[in-house]
Amino acid sequence: MALVSPVDQHHEACVAAAALIREPMLTVWPAFAEAMHLAKRVQAAQDALWEIFERRTFRLADLDDDDCSRMRYLMRKYRDLPMDLADAALVTVAERERINKIFTLDRRDFSIYKPAGMKRFEIIP
Repeated sequence: MALVSPVDQHHEACVAAAALIREPMLTVWPAFAEAMHLAKRVQAAQDALWEIFERRTFRLADLDDDDCSRMRYLMRKYRDLPMDLADAALVTVAERERINKIFTLDRRDFSIYKPAGMKRFEIIP
């Protein structure tokens, strides 16, 4: 929400950080749906999310049956946080694609998550 909402306290930092990203950005449907849910009371923010999607600023990674099994495992492993579906999907795709940079304001959780066979996430911004 911070990336598309000028009234969000983290908006400027997110916009500045996003402008520096050269790699293609990747997300998952659960994270996109969560962002839309968070923006449900701000039509302009939802429209901005759709525009970002339509401009292909990011692409949506597919999730298959194996990914779903891994997501369930991760949600059980991090039950004490708790880990939600969007986070589990992002971690699973990051592991599969060998991506350790993540664009999120959720520093608390993503500094705890340990992707299999990789270093901890580098959190942006």
